[in-house]
Amino acid sequence: MEYIHAAMLLYRAGKPIDEENLTRVLHAAGINVDPIKVKALVAALSEINIDEALKSAPTFMPMIAPAAPSAPAPVEEKPKEEKKKEEEKKEEEEALEGLAALFG
Repeated sequence: MEYIHAAMLLYRAGKPIDEENLTRVLHAAGINVDPIKVKALVAALSEINIDEALKSAPTFMPMIAPAAPSAPAPVEEKPKEEKKKEEEKKEEEEALEGLAALFG
């Protein structure tokens, strides 16, 4: 893959894609160069119009992630007024129980 990237870098820089330039770019990137791969790539690219290949290359379309499973339906909560009434009623019952214990 690094050989292809080096060739594309040379192409973008407007430099000829030949064995010498390709080897220099790969050495500059710190890659141990295989001269057989360099020759093969240069030979393959000499027969290709890179402009046309780039234009006709399929574009990447990101896939839409599947929807997350839906959350369970929220439990209906009682309105605040009803909660207040229930709390007040509970407090009254507790108070009455306390009084009953005093007089009971």
